[in-house]
Amino acid sequence: MVSASAVAVLFILAWLHSGHALYFHIGETEKKCFIEEIPDETMVIGKYRTQLWDKQTASFLPATPGLGMHVEIKDPETKIILSRQYGSDGRFTFTSHTPGEHQICLHSNSTKMALFAGGKLRVHLDIQVGEHTNNYPEIAAKDKLTELQLRVRQLLDQVEQIQKEQNYQRYREERFRMTSESTNQRVLWWSIAQTLILLAIGVWQMKHLKSFFEAKKLV
Repeated sequence: MVSASAVAVLFILAWLHSGHALYFHIGETEKKCFIEEIPDETMVIGKYRTQLWDKQTASFLPATPGLGMHVEIKDPETKIILSRQYGSDGRFTFTSHTPGEHQICLHSNSTKMALFAGGKLRVHLDIQVGEHTNNYPEIAAKDKLTELQLRVRQLLDQVEQIQKEQNYQRYREERFRMTSESTNQRVLWWSIAQTLILLAIGVWQMKHLKSFFEAKKLV
């Protein structure tokens, strides 16, 4: 029978081998942002290419070099860690230093491309995280590794990435526990405050009724 830890490892491995490729459409001044959960000290490589809508052929064609894309990346504390202008096709790289949700935003510099005014732009985006950023054929050629040595290198990188993912999951659990404890404490104090308010109102009502009855000489 497969243990829970083994299932978790298989799940993480499956996630590591999954792709992050997608495409989307943007307008002239539109900005698209994506959220990527990244462990700390993890390299991320993003590649994109753009296609411009052509009315004559009614299809998307490769964008001209004059059309650029601005890439902005913020860490979980909303600090800008990358803000740079690229061409119609580009590649950006950054390393996370804080675990959590990183915001990746792209928008076009339409002021440099008058033909784009009122048109549509298709952006193909591919994001690689962790060990997927390594170019293993290049590493094998540089370090003169055999096929077995290269495979061992890949497995070690995968294990390291799994450890980072597990540390990140523990970090998320810790933050969730702290948030839950803080919420429970606030609920407890609010309940105590409500109880004290009700008791105070009850005592006031009893004194008010007693003074009323005494004034009417009913007591």
